[in-house]
Amino acid sequence: MRFETRAIHDGQAPDFRTGAVTVPVYQTSTYQQDAIGRPREGFEYSRTGNPTRQALEEALASLEGGKYGLAFASGVAASTAVLNLLKPGDHVVAGDDLYGGTFRLLDKVYRPWGLQVDYADSTDPAAFAAAVRPETRLIWVETPTNPLLKIVDITSVAEVARKAGAWLVVDNTFVSPYFQRPLELGADIVVHSTTKYLGGHSDVIGGAVITSDQEAWKNIKFYQNAAGAVPGPWDAWLILRGLKTLSVRLREHERNALRLANLLEKHPTVERVYYPGLASHPQHALAASQMSGFGGMISFELKGGFSAVERFVGRTRLFTLGESLGGIESLVCYPPQMTHAALGPEGRALRGIRDNLLRLSVGLEHVEDLEQDLLQALL
Repeated sequence: MRFETRAIHDGQAPDFRTGAVTVPVYQTSTYQQDAIGRPREGFEYSRTGNPTRQALEEALASLEGGKYGLAFASGVAASTAVLNLLKPGDHVVAGDDLYGGTFRLLDKVYRPWGLQVDYADSTDPAAFAAAVRPETRLIWVETPTNPLLKIVDITSVAEVARKAGAWLVVDNTFVSPYFQRPLELGADIVVHSTTKYLGGHSDVIGGAVITSDQEAWKNIKFYQNAAGAVPGPWDAWLILRGLKTLSVRLREHERNALRLANLLEKHPTVERVYYPGLASHPQHALAASQMSGFGGMISFELKGGFSAVERFVGRTRLFTLGESLGGIESLVCYPPQMTHAALGPEGRALRGIRDNLLRLSVGLEHVEDLEQDLLQALL
């Protein structure tokens, strides 16, 4: 079956009792057991397993082309579960352009715990190879990256990971499995903030891990149950509902984003535009080779520095100033003081995140209305 069909059907058969075509919300904490040691249908307690969550996990695995899916209460909870594959003294090589929350987790939580972390140029597979040590156990990348929309060559970095005997983890949040499936390109583990495009409506927080590696799955599943950062059944149901329209939403997000990126690139007040769908993007060809679409995220730099940024966000009417991304409404974010504040001024400067940078999550409003909003805000 093709993607659109699997998004509606995999893991989501009609309810066996009533025939309901939508997976029920199993709003229960515990389950009747047939006898001691004989839980019915394998369900004992909803931290360990819940039928609504199970449907979501099966659907996510199918869409990413993996054998196993695990759902979490947030994207950060999913990332934490993956990092708990490691032990103190292990080494991680991470891409240098990352969501600020991932950097905070690696540098402020796991480094004091005993993890060793180095950062490599996200655009250069050789930089990852050079950073590998004998104790390297995991390579972590995002592609496209947040916030500079760099493209990681997944196949080449996967080869680096294989030679090192390390897992390659790819955060696929920015484009979703509709446009990119890292497991098919050699990655071992995929993580998502399901809050974003998978949920798609800015009304739920969630995360996910997908893999075909049985060892990784068993250990992450153990951690999921032991630590308990799982989504409730209503959250799982909302994300399942989002999956059903993922393909049609992503096509429209991309259509709007490409048109706005072209507008921004030609505007005299804009210094630089970051969008992999533009021919001017330095990795446009790589993006086209490993992605079937370029997504709905745009970053750009304004001439005039921070004062121009303040003026722009004060004038937008449809682009709401706020964190997050991937919802049906358009958002504008200021990464230096919002998503990437944890890096500090030196860390941002090192990574090329300048004080005149803005990030757009392009929504599903009519594209001409979005164009007019940008044009009047850029005056």
